[in-house]
Amino acid sequence: MCSCSCSGTSGSSLLVAPLARPPVTPPATLSVLLCLSICLSLMHNTSGRCIMFLSASLCINVFVHFFDTFSAIINSSSLPQTIHVAIVCAGYNASRDVVTLVKSVLFHRRNPLHFHFITDSIAQQILASLFHTWMVPAVRVDFYDADELKSEVSWIPNKHYSGIYGLMKLVLTKTLPSDLQKVIVLDTDITFATDIAELWAVFHKFKGQQVLGLVENQSDWYLGNLWKNHRPWPALGRGFNTGVILLLLDRLRKLRWEQMWRLTAERELMSMLSTSLADQDIFNAVIKQNPFLVHQLPCFWNVQLSDHTRSEKCYKDVSDLKVIHWNSPKKLRVKNKHVEFFRNLYLTFLEYDGNLLRRELFGCPSKTDHNSENLQKTLLELDEDDPCYEFRRERFTVHRTHLYFLHYEYEPSADQTDVTLVAQLSMDRLQMLEAICKHWEGPISLALYLSDAEAQQFLRYAQGSEVLMSRSNVGYHIVYKEGQFYPVNLLRNVAMRQVNTPYMFLSDIDFLPMYGLYEYLRKSVVQLDMANTKKALVVPAFETLRYRLSYPKSKAELLSQLDMGTLFTFRYHVWTKGHAPTNFAKWRTATTPYRVQWEADFEPYVMVRRDCPEYDRRFVGFGWNKVAHIMELDAQEYEFVVLPNAYMIHMPHAPSFDITKFRSNKQYRVCLKTLKEEFQQNMSRRYGFAALKYMTADNNS
Repeated sequence: MCSCSCSGTSGSSLLVAPLARPPVTPPATLSVLLCLSICLSLMHNTSGRCIMFLSASLCINVFVHFFDTFSAIINSSSLPQTIHVAIVCAGYNASRDVVTLVKSVLFHRRNPLHFHFITDSIAQQILASLFHTWMVPAVRVDFYDADELKSEVSWIPNKHYSGIYGLMKLVLTKTLPSDLQKVIVLDTDITFATDIAELWAVFHKFKGQQVLGLVENQSDWYLGNLWKNHRPWPALGRGFNTGVILLLLDRLRKLRWEQMWRLTAERELMSMLSTSLADQDIFNAVIKQNPFLVHQLPCFWNVQLSDHTRSEKCYKDVSDLKVIHWNSPKKLRVKNKHVEFFRNLYLTFLEYDGNLLRRELFGCPSKTDHNSENLQKTLLELDEDDPCYEFRRERFTVHRTHLYFLHYEYEPSADQTDVTLVAQLSMDRLQMLEAICKHWEGPISLALYLSDAEAQQFLRYAQGSEVLMSRSNVGYHIVYKEGQFYPVNLLRNVAMRQVNTPYMFLSDIDFLPMYGLYEYLRKSVVQLDMANTKKALVVPAFETLRYRLSYPKSKAELLSQLDMGTLFTFRYHVWTKGHAPTNFAKWRTATTPYRVQWEADFEPYVMVRRDCPEYDRRFVGFGWNKVAHIMELDAQEYEFVVLPNAYMIHMPHAPSFDITKFRSNKQYRVCLKTLKEEFQQNMSRRYGFAALKYMTADNNS
């Protein structure tokens, strides 16, 4: 079992242990008091009439909410319980879908939460990174290896689309900690419309030998009348749906639940041969034999939106809704009279800014870990009066990160020469993705800087693209927006860390690599003995000012376009120093790789081994972000070798917001100069005498 505790205060990047709180948050209390004071003032000034700004009914509601709130606080003699939630989650898609469920729970919750995720290795990697960087207060996350549980259920044939993972809720009594007494179990396609504490409170209503809390199935599936010869598993009446389950684990263990469900499954499989609805069939067969085990929950705790359900009988108005369950393979395209309303509710959480859920629970003491304490100490040491404070603070900002947002597959090459293209982008560069995929057939690792809403736009864009959907070797890693700067080097580092190949080509999203560059670089790995030497292979960079370019298919064709003025060496007219050391004059006639020396402000695009240094995070937005990295490579004695038959072309685009700020804001340029000087001093301290050249070089930006 692996675990990580992930929490934090809004805007402060702190990890907090799960503790408790009274049932309101400060903003809610303050808003009540503010509204109350306004009402009292208006009533006093207008002879008891609030109609100038607030209706009388609103005043009454405010008073009622005020007294309810503070009565709850006064009557709360003990700290709230931690609510335990178990979720089975496997694969890339489920890891993405479960985030909406988590958001809906966090949005309404007022209690500490402990999530128990039963995951495969993919989901664990994604969710561990997500919660670690999300840093939500009073939330703990534990992971349990689903692969270790497969042998427990793999003997059960299952026709359901959830596969073997759809059976793992059966073994939770064995999987979860032995001292855990009760847990709420949820499917990933659930959306909460209320505080999960209300559902947790239902445990107190269990009587006698009741150990399972379930909502009746709202379709006719278990009645066996959906089609001719339809033969479902045995169930009590309409049966029960297992999308939402309350489990009294301690009592289940005493009842020998493991033996109970196994014997039932073995008996029924002799005639049924396989399950159709995964664990739900077996739960229902057990309940059919032992009806005393189940406590039937009101159906608003699991409003099931599959086709032809009776879900409309669960609610009369919006206030009746508690939990929505998209339990159809069609998901949001399901047929339901009120599906538009449910869809909008789901989309609200889908696109909701997850950073807003970092709010601290009122009255919940926070226990920070060492990393959080060190981070807080670092932030407190920053001088808020420093004109460059925001630049310095960005270096320590923890951005919520969702790795592998889409399905990803990679098979390592046997010859150990494989290369991954690494780049980063924001929403305004999405149009480059298809072109890059056409030019580069190898693995790609991309970090995308997006808001929650933009992430969903990207998802729709990618799913609608035949080019992108035909590629499974592209890793898309979402870094969620926070702060005023574009964290370019953080994005590059996120993409680099997810490289699975021995080598990586460090590019930018605005460049199209030449056709065949992927195979050319792989051959260069062998030719230049990259495995045993520290080399950075330089791919010469060119640019065009034309939005429609007949991309050169050979070096000869490129040189022809260069001579005609269709192409130019990259940034020759605004920043010659950045690529001058490449020595384009020599490249024109070169037939073999040649070595070049580092010079001030050199920032070529290079292929390096995966173990090369990361980019320095102090550089954000525009300016010195690549220059500093190339300087670091030089300090670590990398050789810069220019490839004679490689090239890449920068495509035109509108100026970025950051370069506009750099050009128009003097303080921006002053801070960049300060950060550059500090970086050079750090280099001198780290690399000693050999780094003095970086202090004396003319590095004017």
